[in-house]
Amino acid sequence: MVVKHIDYDKCNDCGICYDICPLDVYRKVGRTHYIAYQKDCMTCFLCELECPTNAIYVGPERGRQPVLPY
Repeated sequence: MVVKHIDYDKCNDCGICYDICPLDVYRKVGRTHYIAYQKDCMTCFLCELECPTNAIYVGPERGRQPVLPY
């Protein structure tokens, strides 16, 4: 499972995904964020869970449940 895509129509360039990712999967150019190292994603779901606009989608290939940040 990896982070699949960012819906740029929903993304407000808040930078939470960039800041919260423990493996630096995201990079930014100006204020825009993109998935630079997709294969490094450890599927913690933090980016998807914390995205305020639900613009990030993490794929369900392995059927794993999200790791909740408690």
